[in-house]
Amino acid sequence: MITRSNLADQLREYQLRSKHDWASVSFFASTSNLTTSRVDVVAFVIWELVILAFLVFSAVSLYFRHMQLAFILVCITLLLLLCMKITKQVSVAGKKKRRMLLPLSM
Repeated sequence: MITRSNLADQLREYQLRSKHDWASVSFFASTSNLTTSRVDVVAFVIWELVILAFLVFSAVSLYFRHMQLAFILVCITLLLLLCMKITKQVSVAGKKKRRMLLPLSM
């Protein structure tokens, strides 16, 4: 007989099976208890590498005394960081919404 507790146990087992136990090596993004797919991790690592490259280029331009270029590169870096945070929040909100729509029989 199907009971509510059986369905809750099935859902818990399904979530444990589908959960990835590896963590993101993300420096800028905070870790959360939601599961992240490999595509998300790769995307955010690429974001972080681009941000790091812009920071390095701005430091090099400061070394060669190009203040305007360094300022522009730092501004672009901050915009990219802001875009990364917004993208992460949108994807986490979508995952939460999708998770709430799953029936208990899953």
